[in-house]
Amino acid sequence: MKAKEYLQQLQRLDTMINQKIKELGDLRLMSQSVGGIDYSKERVQSSPSGDAPFVKPVLRMIELEQEINAEIDRFVDEKHEIINQIQALQNPKHIDILYKHYVEFKRLEIVAVEMNFTYQYIVELHGTALKEFQLTHENLLNSNDEP
Repeated sequence: MKAKEYLQQLQRLDTMINQKIKELGDLRLMSQSVGGIDYSKERVQSSPSGDAPFVKPVLRMIELEQEINAEIDRFVDEKHEIINQIQALQNPKHIDILYKHYVEFKRLEIVAVEMNFTYQYIVELHGTALKEFQLTHENLLNSNDEP
């Protein structure tokens, strides 16, 4: 695994968490709305399922909340680990750029402004920072390639 792919794990986890939170909000909204009745179908007597119509969505919401909590725990652990790995680098500029870009999710244009460098220089610096990360954590990155 390349350093860039490894460091992008946080962004992927954050995106997944946010999507699940949105799904949970949608489920909550649906569970609070009143269902309509379809009068176009022929009425046929059937035995009731035994559960109220809101039970299934509520169970799904509980399950989704548990998934979100587990993902947040994983995100916090991975974030802490990646911060420590970034801070193990020798060059302070490399530490700063990788932290801002991969932990704070800032675009390189924003990082350039914050660090008071040109965008072109930040792109070059980002490349050398990734190379330093790759060399420093070669064993870790190679172990992530194995199934």
